[in-house]
Amino acid sequence: MVDIDPTTVRTHIEHAADRLGRVWPLYSDVAANPLSGFEDRPFRQAVEDAETLFDGRGYPTADQFRQAWESGEIDATILNDLLEEHGIDEEPGVLLRRMAHEAAERSTADTHDERLNRLCSKWLAAFLDQGQAGWPMPDREQGFYRSWRAIAPYDRQIPESETNIATYYRKRLTDAPETAIEALYAVLSGYDESEWEDIFEHHLAALPGWVGLIKQRAEANNNPWQEKYPVTLVDYLGVRLILAKHMGVDILPETDGTERPKQVDFRLQEIWLTAWERSYQDGLLEDINKGLATSSTQMDGNRPDAQLVFCIDTRSEIIRRHLEATGDYETHGYAGFFGVPIEYRGHQSKVQTDSCPVMVDPKHHVTEEPPADDPATTSYERWDRLKTDGNKFLKSLKNDLAAAFGFVEASGTFFGAALASRTLFPSKVHDARGSVGPGDPATFSSLTLSETADDEGPESPAIGISTGQKAFYAEAAFDLMGWDDFAPVVVFTGHESQTVNNPYKSSIDCGACSGSPGTPNARVLATICNNPEVREELAERGIDVPDDTVFLPGRHNTTTDDVTVFTEGVDLTERQQAVVEDLQGDLETAQAAAAEERLETLGIEADDPVRETETRTDDWAQPRPEIGLSGNAGFVIGPRELTEAVDLAGRSFLHSYDWDGDPEGEALENIMAGPLVVCQMINAQYYFSTVDNEIYGSGSKTTHNAVGNVGVLQGNGGDLMMGLPLQSLYADDRQALHTPIRLSTVIHAPVDTVTDILDRNPDLATLLDNNWLSLLVIDPTQDDATFRYQPGLEWEPLDATLTTKITVASTD
Repeated sequence: MVDIDPTTVRTHIEHAADRLGRVWPLYSDVAANPLSGFEDRPFRQAVEDAETLFDGRGYPTADQFRQAWESGEIDATILNDLLEEHGIDEEPGVLLRRMAHEAAERSTADTHDERLNRLCSKWLAAFLDQGQAGWPMPDREQGFYRSWRAIAPYDRQIPESETNIATYYRKRLTDAPETAIEALYAVLSGYDESEWEDIFEHHLAALPGWVGLIKQRAEANNNPWQEKYPVTLVDYLGVRLILAKHMGVDILPETDGTERPKQVDFRLQEIWLTAWERSYQDGLLEDINKGLATSSTQMDGNRPDAQLVFCIDTRSEIIRRHLEATGDYETHGYAGFFGVPIEYRGHQSKVQTDSCPVMVDPKHHVTEEPPADDPATTSYERWDRLKTDGNKFLKSLKNDLAAAFGFVEASGTFFGAALASRTLFPSKVHDARGSVGPGDPATFSSLTLSETADDEGPESPAIGISTGQKAFYAEAAFDLMGWDDFAPVVVFTGHESQTVNNPYKSSIDCGACSGSPGTPNARVLATICNNPEVREELAERGIDVPDDTVFLPGRHNTTTDDVTVFTEGVDLTERQQAVVEDLQGDLETAQAAAAEERLETLGIEADDPVRETETRTDDWAQPRPEIGLSGNAGFVIGPRELTEAVDLAGRSFLHSYDWDGDPEGEALENIMAGPLVVCQMINAQYYFSTVDNEIYGSGSKTTHNAVGNVGVLQGNGGDLMMGLPLQSLYADDRQALHTPIRLSTVIHAPVDTVTDILDRNPDLATLLDNNWLSLLVIDPTQDDATFRYQPGLEWEPLDATLTTKITVASTD
């Protein structure tokens, strides 16, 4: 056997895997760009290269462009100007027909063996299972390759290498190499090293969903499943390539030496997409300019009754707008983990979740600590114990060979009635669930925030948060939002969704919390800001929080738009209590208006919009209890005055920011390097899931097959689906709920400051240079003139009085 260096092999595998993005398990779904591995190249080139690798479409269809054109979403003047700029003089209708013809002529070129894919998928599902299987795959502690090698000889779906029945079992991989590296040696010895990366990339791209999950799991810190049952890309390729060699499948597909002919004019599609995006930008800028014109009259300097901080999530824009219309309230936008990177474990929970952005490691472990002698605690623990014991009992009956058939006969009537109730009377089920149950721990428990040393070891999150760290998190929140005045009541409002029978539930929870609810983070920050020692330290840093200001946590249910303010355990003054009572009433008014607006988006008329949205949360057959972030298209970073006078239709992320209080641009840099990148990831997931749902999405929910508590398959095999289901993106077969355009960001700040930030953050500048998103800056130091970012840290003025392109020198 040829001697091959393991380090060299692993290096080639890492390079080959660079083009494949990570995929998170559904219970902590993290929005990700399926083409994240191509972000180092221009968008148009990335789409073309990804089509070759994944055979996926990267631009909207001609029909989608036509609908946008005919509805006026694509401005005729903008489109014609772009066509003229590129030397194209044909009519839009002719161009649409050409695009439709090219799409019809487009051929697929899947060179991956379906039998091999299904075998690999079966074994990956068995190994990566996280508690769904009644009989889990044995010996998983040894790692994927070794555990597979021990069982593979007994797999009758692996075809024998010879037709002689006498050698049937002997020829079923009984002589597979002992380790994955040795398996790769056995296959690669017949190929030149220059071909290895092509081999690896070809076989990794065959199942990008499963491979993306392996990448995520192998790269995650403190993943208990990975620590107990390790899997690597070396393991996977060892299994796949040995199977391929055994089955006679091409290790590296042969080509005739000619390049694959270009089937689609991507330049034309890029022009149409850009026109669509700029048409949206014109409308957004028009709305913002209205805010700029009226903001001076709205700033009366009076102290509001309450300030509410919501996540920057697009769904928050709707409830914020309706709440502000009910009374003297001020709302702000802040990343939904509220700047506190925690690892959270709820009371009685057996698992802990990272509640912070995926690019941030949790720094603190926070748990629920309910009072032991509280009746609410006793009641909750009793209900939780009954639920846990009941589930264990039912599972044991279903998995017991002797009892299973009798269990089905005996319980059929009960479960049939339960299913019928959920189908025919979901509103009654909702009422019943609300009247009985264990209660909400957030209403009676506190969080452990004990002081710890600032120099806790980096291996695992610290228990608690030191006083210095608490003050840092509070100061950072106020700085990023540009706060220097505080209302009597301040509410940090986390958000989460409410739905049943929905594997994609976490995809509509808080994206800034890695697909987890943001309420624990809101509770942590409110507790921090109420701490007297923290307030003393803030005062030393120049932040004076009035003695009559109280910080409260809240929860925004994005499915029903119900907002709950938690006051338990906090002593309120008479005035604060009155403000909270008025606020709760106004939140109910805002909920009704927001619920009606959301139902209109779905084309639903209801006499009682709130009741209708509540019913949808308990309807087990409801394919779209809410539409999540469908429609997201913009991100505005600036003071609320820019947008509070306009209806943004729940399409824009909103992050509060005051440039005047950030002379060095430090707060803005944190927003651009953090929340902006997360929003681009979310937008890219929605975009690609919409333009090619079969490849980059997950198809219809009606044919989903949940597997291993980690994801879904379409049918009973194949690849793990990577993106969002059709029902999250489309109202029907033709009408999209999501507009497939790239993110447009508007920042209210000096253009020089933004340029300096981009110069210090080359990865973000690369995203802009390669057209993965757009950036517009409204410069308050130049009479609010607007500039569009151009590649190479250049800016194009959009004001009529400025007609030449300007270049702002970068700093070293």
